[in-house]
Amino acid sequence: MKKIKVGFDVTPLYSGDKIRGIGFYTQRLLAELKKIKDVEIVELKNKDEREKASYDILHIPYFRPFFATLPWRKRHPWVVTVHDLIPLKYPQHYPPGWRGRLKWWRQKYLLRRADFIITDSFAAKYDISRLAGYPQDSIYVTYLAADARFRPLKNDKNLMEVRNKYHLPPKFVLYVGDVNWNKNIPALVEANRRVGLDLVIVGKQALAKNFDRHHLENQPLVWLQRQAKKDKHLHLLGFVPTADLAALYNLATMYCQPSFDEGFGLPVVEAMASGCPVIASRRGSLPEVVKDAGLLVEPDVSSLSQGMAMLLKDAGLRRQLVHRGRQRAQEFSWAKTAAATVSVYRMTSQQL
Repeated sequence: MKKIKVGFDVTPLYSGDKIRGIGFYTQRLLAELKKIKDVEIVELKNKDEREKASYDILHIPYFRPFFATLPWRKRHPWVVTVHDLIPLKYPQHYPPGWRGRLKWWRQKYLLRRADFIITDSFAAKYDISRLAGYPQDSIYVTYLAADARFRPLKNDKNLMEVRNKYHLPPKFVLYVGDVNWNKNIPALVEANRRVGLDLVIVGKQALAKNFDRHHLENQPLVWLQRQAKKDKHLHLLGFVPTADLAALYNLATMYCQPSFDEGFGLPVVEAMASGCPVIASRRGSLPEVVKDAGLLVEPDVSSLSQGMAMLLKDAGLRRQLVHRGRQRAQEFSWAKTAAATVSVYRMTSQQL
């Protein structure tokens, strides 16, 4: 089989996205692709290299509806990973403005010129087809996976060191991710207060300082930071290294993903792989990813708090979800993600 030379855009690894979902996706997929013998990866660090480097097909592993990220000239067949189109689904919470609308029209036009689209879930696939007018049969789902470091940890000394490092209580609910509207963090905070557990929030955005506090999109973050100043049971840790995060999943009483919508929900899989029982919203991709391996509830304060209370009191249910969660997490792997991605590359190379 002829080796496919793929120009792989790695710009997320050289920006603030490096320690966010797009960066983790780019990094972990890239590492697995390099293990596949009939694929040669050419890393493209900027748009200039994208234009001048020699390769057969192009893969852009990210998409932004309101920014120019797609090639205007089609020098090669190309594919793009669209993780989700949540800002387009909820314009009342992510207002693009007239400049954003103009850029979306441009991006939408260029997106239709992609040979194939890769996305993280079937929920996201249907959104992309509906909102971008792209044919469903040219959108391929490649699930994400937890890094191998997310697993049950038995070293009590290391776990205690992490607990002490972040001054954590014996019991707490964990959340990992951004503080955007779709993440539904105010409901999570309020639900946690009803149950009486501490809440630990991990993610760089939670401790951000230099942002527009008057912008509509930033209001959940403004609210959260104000709450944290007066609530000793609310812990904002910011970014933490992967080794510490693996320990946090092991220390947590439960993990909660209360989102109104998700394109995938990678922290849920990381929690399940770590042996942490999961409670998640039954919106977006989450039911597809979690299935029966977690407790699925509506994303409102009452349902979230009732689910947390049930999980807190029922040790048998926790053990059951830990077992199911680990089994479910094993169904995902970056090797599978890479293999599915290469299948799309092969179809794309037939356009040469």
